[in-house]
Amino acid sequence: MKIYEYPSVAQWGDIVVRPHIDTVKLNDVVKSVLDDIKANGDEAVKRYEQKFDGVALSSLAVTQLEIDEACASIDPELMSAIELAHDNIFKFHASQRFEGVKVETAPGVDCWQKCVAIEKVGLYIPGGTAPLFSTVLMLATPAKIAGCKDIVLCTPPDKQGNVNPAILAAAKVAGVNAIYKIGGVQAIGAMAYGTETVPKVYKIFGPGNQYVMAAKQQVSLHDVAIDMPAGPSEVCVIADAGSNPVYVAADLLSQAEHGIDSQVLLISTSADMVEKVRVEIDKQLAVLPRRDIAAKTLDNSKIVLVHNTDDAMQISNAYAPEHLIIATDDYMQLADKVINAGSVFLGKYACESAGDYASGTNHTLPTHGYAMAYNGVNLDSFNRKVTFQHLTSEGVRSIGRAVEVMASSECLDAHKNAMTVRLRDVIKEEKK
Repeated sequence: MKIYEYPSVAQWGDIVVRPHIDTVKLNDVVKSVLDDIKANGDEAVKRYEQKFDGVALSSLAVTQLEIDEACASIDPELMSAIELAHDNIFKFHASQRFEGVKVETAPGVDCWQKCVAIEKVGLYIPGGTAPLFSTVLMLATPAKIAGCKDIVLCTPPDKQGNVNPAILAAAKVAGVNAIYKIGGVQAIGAMAYGTETVPKVYKIFGPGNQYVMAAKQQVSLHDVAIDMPAGPSEVCVIADAGSNPVYVAADLLSQAEHGIDSQVLLISTSADMVEKVRVEIDKQLAVLPRRDIAAKTLDNSKIVLVHNTDDAMQISNAYAPEHLIIATDDYMQLADKVINAGSVFLGKYACESAGDYASGTNHTLPTHGYAMAYNGVNLDSFNRKVTFQHLTSEGVRSIGRAVEVMASSECLDAHKNAMTVRLRDVIKEEKK
């Protein structure tokens, strides 16, 4: 990890830079796959499953029998954990239900909003080196609460054509309607365009590698909405002299094992704590099964030693981390200074893993600095708010002349006339 000791403000720009990947060739590959799927449907999807996932599929859909067998094969303790996590995720997201309020903005003018679920949503669940069954819960649970009619899930199968049993179990618990054995770019294309087997959806959710992210961004230009632009996962940990170095190292490594393009950032007010964390990282890394991945991530990662927590928070806000862990003694005071972050973990016991799995908050979050403008997935992500307004004749009198003047000033005479003909009739009625 690269160390910055008491950097000047001018150096902050270097600190917040993420690993850069040239996406020009990647985007060309993604476009060719998407075009093929759009033109050739199931046949193209199966061809790419053979090419990229190494499996020849006769059918893309997961059967009810496969789901039942997967649920029966799951370790009871894992199933209990999935159900507990689902319950907590349900509680937190159900509390986000929108209640519209009718507002009289002027005499005779009423305005309000109604919350309407997106009818068809698609969920992409990675299934490679780390099958993310937890993401099924994070996406399908709020979709179900929102009232989405069709919840479609795509995930890559193994070389025998089987989907990870925990993914299928989580899908059943969370209420997914249909599951397909499709991974990568071909999954995004299938849900964006629709095929003979896979229905077209209106919005696609879920994480993935650089190819999946590029595919989501390409289809979002013309064909379907997406949850957010995203990239490799990341965490920022803020520590002081009172932090627990074992916990801090564990938090950094828990993020580092995601993938070699991930990044972790430690900001500390204590040089002694930095050294203790470095020693502890080496100790914990040595026994991690995914240590090779984590070690490469650490090569892209940084440690920043600062004078005080004000500097720490300013750097964190400039970085806009996906996950922010404030492991200092004064975590509540620092929490008030958070401006840019996807999800925040406060105090020594709030590890990122809690939010990744079972605390109830959502782990589908903005990365690569997008936390400056985007929030993580929540119940609103699966809804649209439709706006209503009602005007009485009194309402026309209240705002009619203002509408005429503004429309005329914008040189939109038909707009003006739409109000003028009503205002004229209202005035006539008043004179009777």
